[in-house]
Amino acid sequence: TSHYWAREIGKLGHEARLIPPVYVKPFVKRQKNDANDAEAIAEAASRPTMRYVSVKSAEQQAQGMVFRTRDLCVRQRSQLVNALRGHLAEYGVVVAQGMVQFRRMITSFDEVAPDLPTAILGLCQAYIDQIALFDERIMALDHEIKGRAKTDEAPSRLMTIPGVGPMCATTIQAFAPPMEEFSNGREFAARVAGLYQGRSRPVGDKSWVEPQKWGSAI
Repeated sequence: TSHYWAREIGKLGHEARLIPPVYVKPFVKRQKNDANDAEAIAEAASRPTMRYVSVKSAEQQAQGMVFRTRDLCVRQRSQLVNALRGHLAEYGVVVAQGMVQFRRMITSFDEVAPDLPTAILGLCQAYIDQIALFDERIMALDHEIKGRAKTDEAPSRLMTIPGVGPMCATTIQAFAPPMEEFSNGREFAARVAGLYQGRSRPVGDKSWVEPQKWGSAI
């Protein structure tokens, strides 16, 4: 809630500065409580070289929520798929990994598992219905992200860069700090690379989550 309170404090005429928790932690004393935390924040804020986090607007936070919601839907869909694959394996029905193979199995489910008990078929259908529901939600969020990329000026300009698509452009707009914080393009590329740390698939195949290092506290 730090960005919300920073905006509210700013409305009262104050200048709110957000400090990443990782920069405050070295100043926290042994017993962690509100008083010691406040003292550590004040000590960190007094450092002349301290780096602060820019306050996000409500619109920027809303864009970030779209990505987090999509990521949650993808993870929940994966849980359902893996659970159903495990249940079917107990009855000798082996489904290859990957959504492509899984969807092929769904289209011919009656042929793949003709000998399953009636009760099991009903439960499997419940899993399939939930997976289809998450597919629709993820597709709707993808359309929303791509739509914003086309209508917003910043993502549209970013997409003129070779290799930058709608997903990547809107991710940068939602999570990257303002351009004024970077001294040059190399610094920007190094920090934005944190958005994709640990990602093994190309941009657009996975949803993105705000890195913890950009989380902040007042």
